[in-house]
Amino acid sequence: MFDFDTLATAMSGRTVLCVGDLMRDEFVYGEVARISPEAPAPVIAATRSERHIGGAGNVARNIAALGARCIFAGVVGDDEAGRALRAELAAVPGIEAHLVTDASRPTTRKVRFVSDHFSTHMLRADWEIATPVDAAVENELIGIVEAALPRADIVLLSDYAKGVLTVGVIRATIDGARRLGKRVVVDPKNADFTVYRGASVLTPNQREFAAASRRRATTTPEIVAAAREVMGEGAFEAMLVTRSEHGMTLVPREGEAVHVPAHPVRVRDVSGAGDTVVGVLAVALGAGAGWESALRLANAAAAVAVGKQGTATVSAAELRRRVLPPASLAAEEKIAADRAMLDAHLADWRRQGLRIGFTNGCFDILHPGHVRVVTQARAACDRLVVGLNSDASVRRLKGADRPVQTERARAEVLAALEAVDLVVIFDEDTPLELIEAIRPGVLVKGSDYRPEQVVGHDVVTSYGGQVVLVDLLQGFSTTALVERARRAR
Repeated sequence: MFDFDTLATAMSGRTVLCVGDLMRDEFVYGEVARISPEAPAPVIAATRSERHIGGAGNVARNIAALGARCIFAGVVGDDEAGRALRAELAAVPGIEAHLVTDASRPTTRKVRFVSDHFSTHMLRADWEIATPVDAAVENELIGIVEAALPRADIVLLSDYAKGVLTVGVIRATIDGARRLGKRVVVDPKNADFTVYRGASVLTPNQREFAAASRRRATTTPEIVAAAREVMGEGAFEAMLVTRSEHGMTLVPREGEAVHVPAHPVRVRDVSGAGDTVVGVLAVALGAGAGWESALRLANAAAAVAVGKQGTATVSAAELRRRVLPPASLAAEEKIAADRAMLDAHLADWRRQGLRIGFTNGCFDILHPGHVRVVTQARAACDRLVVGLNSDASVRRLKGADRPVQTERARAEVLAALEAVDLVVIFDEDTPLELIEAIRPGVLVKGSDYRPEQVVGHDVVTSYGGQVVLVDLLQGFSTTALVERARRAR
């Protein structure tokens, strides 16, 4: 669970050392209307082209886009593409690039031909030499890493198997980081994960993970079982397996595995989405986020990235809008008029595999303390239902002169909060019946309760749900506000 704005502020002050395979991404867009008379191949009528910093360089761009600082170490050839990448990296605020020139190889370059009409990749042409760099280049890279490690909050290895991350570079980086007590995030390409032994977390996609674990590993239980075995072999703290439209599964060495579904989004281009995931994950962990919070941020960032064309970055503002969707729905769309409307929302969210959270209260006069509880409750789940005491219920609990505002007014104010996905009014003194009907995956209350005092805690924990207590914002109380207003009359 996390407060997004607090975490975003912490992220903006972090420094990530990123080491990996830099490349030039080029995109040629156009329309395909005919087949070549020379061969059975489509002809693309090119209308525009774009050039981007790609590979590990795109990881660096994503780190900088979040407001963090990136010390980047990589290799380029002595060619036009290499010189262009030097200039482009130097122009990105927040990136401090240290590039070694290797005249024996070209700068890795990928050119993709894309149909504008269908947003489909038709062909990719690669210029590269995917062999390990020689000893002189390796030693120069290790020197850069060793000099930068003391300044970094966290380290990231972006392996595209183009030769930069040799065994020597990998070991010098991970061992050096461990000596300094710093975490290492690895986006791996080597099928032998023990090469990255001692790293904090690996982020393979499902195909890479299956190859490395030598297991089919397609379902969540299969992935969890295989991950625990692989983690033991490599002394990793966690394994994060990205699964495209099926979301992401995080398996920590200690604690329960967590699976998050992919956000529903129109996919335009998956190029570089993995760079975004690993970059956001590293910055979040470097800022002190827990495993689940970092996972949810990375998952949200992936949804933003695949909705863009080309090799894209994700800003903190875009990430915030995805984590906390704007309150764009009308009040009547976020207030459950009856049980049928509640059931329809729950069924839809469960079909998507979303984690449903619940909190409740009177919310008579909404104040910053309420906002904190609701916002942090939303950070612990994918969809938040707020149970609201009816006017009759509030009178029984608070006295004949309460509530100050009607249940409809209170519901509309709650529905306007971006963290709230649905408001449900209940007449009972406690929300127990509502909790039994919703069966939330997480039940949230303020820290003035103990877990066993929270109404519904036994129901939620009986099926594996969580009870989460949020630290209260001191100095705010509806009762105190009402009394103060009365004295001021």
